[in-house]
Amino acid sequence: MATRIASTAFAFFLAVASLPAATMTVGNGRVTISVDPGGGYQVYVQNPSWTFAGNIGHRLSNITVTTGADTVGSYSEMAFDFVATVSRHASIRGYWDHQAVLFTLACPGGGANTLSFPELSSYPTGLSHISFSGMFATPTFAGFSSDSPWVFFDSAANTFIVSPASNFMVSTTDWGANGELISRVSPKIATLPEGFNHSTLLVVEQGINRAFDAWGHVLTGLQGKSRPANDADVTLNQLGYWTDAGSTYYYRAEPTFSYFKTLPAVKDELKRQGIDLGYVQLDSWFYPKGPAADWTDCADGIYQYCAAPALFGSSLSDFRQAVGVPLVTHARWIDAQSPYRQQYQMSGDVAIDPLYWSDTARYLTTSGVAGYEQDWLSNQAQTAFNLTDPDAFLDNMAAAMAQQNIVMQYCMPTTRHVMQGSKYGNLTSVRVSQDRFQRARWTNFLYASRLASALGIWPFSDVFMSAETDNLLVATLSAGPVGIGDAVAKINGPNLLRAVRPDGVIVKPDVPLTPIDSSFLGDSQALNAPLVAATYSDFGGLRAYYVLAYTQGENLQASFQLSDLGLNQAAYVYDYFGGSGQVVNPGDVLSETIADGRMYLLVSPVGKSGMAILGDTGHFVSLGKKRVSALADDGTVSLTVAFAKGETWRAIRGWSPTRPAAAAATGSAGHVSYDAATGRFSIPVMPGAGGEAAIRISRPDTAAPPARSAHPRPGRLP
Repeated sequence: MATRIASTAFAFFLAVASLPAATMTVGNGRVTISVDPGGGYQVYVQNPSWTFAGNIGHRLSNITVTTGADTVGSYSEMAFDFVATVSRHASIRGYWDHQAVLFTLACPGGGANTLSFPELSSYPTGLSHISFSGMFATPTFAGFSSDSPWVFFDSAANTFIVSPASNFMVSTTDWGANGELISRVSPKIATLPEGFNHSTLLVVEQGINRAFDAWGHVLTGLQGKSRPANDADVTLNQLGYWTDAGSTYYYRAEPTFSYFKTLPAVKDELKRQGIDLGYVQLDSWFYPKGPAADWTDCADGIYQYCAAPALFGSSLSDFRQAVGVPLVTHARWIDAQSPYRQQYQMSGDVAIDPLYWSDTARYLTTSGVAGYEQDWLSNQAQTAFNLTDPDAFLDNMAAAMAQQNIVMQYCMPTTRHVMQGSKYGNLTSVRVSQDRFQRARWTNFLYASRLASALGIWPFSDVFMSAETDNLLVATLSAGPVGIGDAVAKINGPNLLRAVRPDGVIVKPDVPLTPIDSSFLGDSQALNAPLVAATYSDFGGLRAYYVLAYTQGENLQASFQLSDLGLNQAAYVYDYFGGSGQVVNPGDVLSETIADGRMYLLVSPVGKSGMAILGDTGHFVSLGKKRVSALADDGTVSLTVAFAKGETWRAIRGWSPTRPAAAAATGSAGHVSYDAATGRFSIPVMPGAGGEAAIRISRPDTAAPPARSAHPRPGRLP
């Protein structure tokens, strides 16, 4: 792999090359870090064999090597001092359990913001890349956004990521005049205060998705964030009704109805169709805005953050009682005419005053609000650009909401906001799609989901209508919130039950749907191939995958191997909408023409029993843990099926080369129906007194030969 050495740094590098260097290795030799007294530093990664190097441009002193542990894990660190107008201290920390290196520059006495560290003059070149830019952290394979992590990868998906590891709201990644890769605090900030320090993270991995995951876990580890589970709050766990832009009731109620009657009617209609509603989102219409304090004002900021009396009467709490479910409330920026400008400390168009946030959070919690959505982050809802105010705005918001057990969602974020979210355990979701989810949003949403999910934030697709099967599918596979915005009379309950149980609980995968590595590679080269994205349900020894492929142009041929998903064993691949399936071996290439614009596959490993369990195919996520809570295969399949209150039975389906038998330890299992032509079986399962059933599925013919694909490569679903 070629490396780039910028010309201005190269001569200096040669001049000091003969000086003795301090060297340390970490991770059993996977990473080697060296520093020489002349100012040069180098990071060598063993696999892939990549070198990163730069030069401080000043002589170094007090070079020391120490070991320790932080919130990421064990590390070895090389530290040194130098003088660049004023004294500086720097360190390079290598982690033992990750191919990750943390660069830190400290300014003990403060001073001018004129230095970059690292400033890499040598690094792998000739690579493709992705970064994220602007509103909703839109992905780009062409540009380099200064507020984004820079993700580089070769044709084998070997990847390195460079990003800030602190000061996310004011940091920048950029190119130097001679091609140096630079990380620093934005030069818009002229002076750094006493005791200031800034950190940059370099992560190297084999695999693009692996690199994102490693990078994100190191960042959240450094921040001490507790990463929320995919059912951590009501917005993640249950179906929601949204009233934001694109929904039916955005700034208007049902004709002849008030909002006070319309939104309870939504809940009642869902209940009539057999589904419990989890929560209701109230968008910007719910509070007075602009100089006239008018709730119908769509253009201005918050006048007062409370329920508009014309809509809600005496209190928001009364409406919460009427609708009977928790609320999620939206917020804009603070209007220029708002009395809050005199009551609280402001910066730009938002409050940075802890008192404002504690007052707001107390009002919300006493009103039955479970979630707070901060919108317009990329536009008006911003502070002055300095070292303190952006953090004060977001830190105080998060702390006050956490104090009242209110979760947060960011909307219209920039990439800075998403990275800042690595600090907050109660930032459980982020909008990474433009208003009104639709097919045209899918690609940006899936790539931005990769960024958000790496940092422990669940992506939200935004509102759509319940009859839109494909949007419902993608939203469910995102593992984040699922929110609809239908008119009362148009709610499609049977379609929603593919995504949720009757109690409104979302049957979802373990992780968000994101593009597989080969799609990163193809899209970086503008190959116009269908995008292939995947997610999974993991049961330890068994991991079942859910694969979505859809066209992005005239190329209709989608191809992938099981190894692209991480599977190294045979699996049964089932076309969810087409109803066909086959056994595919790890080396087989599955190549399909996408006739309907999209294809959705369930990929279930063939276990020791010789069978593959598809699960409850009445749901998109057939082995989602809110339906199949446990699954194991030690030669006999054991699984536990969870039921919502009032459910009397569900069908568990799978594939077997011969007819299986089923028995229940808890609950009961009915007659096994088996289709010898396809090998697929179905077992009706009924709950026991505890609302679950534990069943065992076995094959009487344990001597049957292992399953083999009946189709040569490339495989095709029959």
